[in-house]
Amino acid sequence: MHTIDTAYIDGSFVPTSGTVADIVNPATEALIGRVRLADRDDARRAIAAARRAQDALASTTKAERVEMLRRLEATVLARSDDIREATIQEYGAPLARARFVSEYASQAFAYAARTLEDYEFIRPAGRAIVRMEPVGVSALIAPWNSAAGTIASKLASALAAACASIIKPSELSPIQAHIMAEAFHAAELPPGVVNLVVGTGAEVGDEFSVNPDVARISFTGSTTTGKIVARAAAGGLKRVGLSLSGKSASIILDDADLAVAVPLALDGGFNNNGQACIAGARILVPRALMPDVIDRVKAHVAQLCVGDPRNPATTIGPLANRMQFDRVQHYIRRGLEQGANLIAGGLGRPDGLTSGYFAMPTVFADVHNGMDIAREEIFGPVLVLIPYETDDEAASLANDSLYGLQAYVFSRQRERALRLADRLHAGSVLVNTIRPDLLAPFGGVKQSGLGREFGVFGLESFLEPKSIIVE
Repeated sequence: MHTIDTAYIDGSFVPTSGTVADIVNPATEALIGRVRLADRDDARRAIAAARRAQDALASTTKAERVEMLRRLEATVLARSDDIREATIQEYGAPLARARFVSEYASQAFAYAARTLEDYEFIRPAGRAIVRMEPVGVSALIAPWNSAAGTIASKLASALAAACASIIKPSELSPIQAHIMAEAFHAAELPPGVVNLVVGTGAEVGDEFSVNPDVARISFTGSTTTGKIVARAAAGGLKRVGLSLSGKSASIILDDADLAVAVPLALDGGFNNNGQACIAGARILVPRALMPDVIDRVKAHVAQLCVGDPRNPATTIGPLANRMQFDRVQHYIRRGLEQGANLIAGGLGRPDGLTSGYFAMPTVFADVHNGMDIAREEIFGPVLVLIPYETDDEAASLANDSLYGLQAYVFSRQRERALRLADRLHAGSVLVNTIRPDLLAPFGGVKQSGLGREFGVFGLESFLEPKSIIVE
């Protein structure tokens, strides 16, 4: 049983003051621990510690911050086995996904160090000298579906920019968060440079949003919650970056190699048990190819292994909690009620699984953009096949969404795929791949967010330009 009753503030682990919450293994529904959450007073102590550390951090050299990032890379890497285990136990990530998260958490600091080494903080602009300066104390709010990786990537950019940070992981990922805090402590950074408090949005998140000593908020989560954060932060004119919901389109063009494109599109949609803002949940298919694609989808889904996330053969594990399971079941019912054609999966658990929050990998055909399952983010392993006639219609259907986080295009013709990519309203478009580049800017348009993360763009999101003009 895990017992977590501390926050990491000002270089020390200190007792938290909030309510106690259960930690449940989503694969077994067994109680595996309890966490005493941080409250508003704990959040205020963390903010005060970061504020005390900010001026000294802002005066550090680029080389000193590169060294800090390298130390964090090493200490987080040393805990990669623990991060992987916690991601499986607490979240239900399949082994391959848990391994990726545990490796990426340390790599995020290496990427930031490389970016920082090459970055020029002073540059000319007309008659001016422009200095890029840290925005100040930054609140980093991470989601439950990618806790360790998101914490690491946000902190890496903030530290590279010399911003002291206060981190609020989701209250649904306290084990992963505590391991990361222990790794940060092992890096022996100056007290207050990094602080981590696990608490609710209503308490800790709200304090981060309204406290006048917080200059910047970097939030990853749902669009609904992101709007609440932005409204609360507006009173203080805080700099806000939001990475929010998605309903990404995967477009299979009529010249695509279906033997490659269909499995890739399905893997992209079912990524992270379907609990990914970048999941390609809408698969757009040429109408003439739809019968072939449906056959291929049925065959591929039939081979997916759903079950114990520790089993290397498992491709889809449990949903994170009972609320997510119930949400997915609701949308499957809506698909059936609105006339979609169920071609794989359906309601309930897969055969042989009598406990755990397991949902069947589900695919609907004969779907149009007026259906709930085509428009709303489900955040589970539920995909839809939408027919189209022309490239113009494909672009129109893909763009007919409140969201614009990521899109995918599959084609044998590179230039044709790039022309279509140019027309898609999305922050990122992946062509013939589902692997992102973690140095490229990431973020959404429309209701998928504001601002960008990763690489130079992530670094600059924590910087403000100052112009100095001398005659």
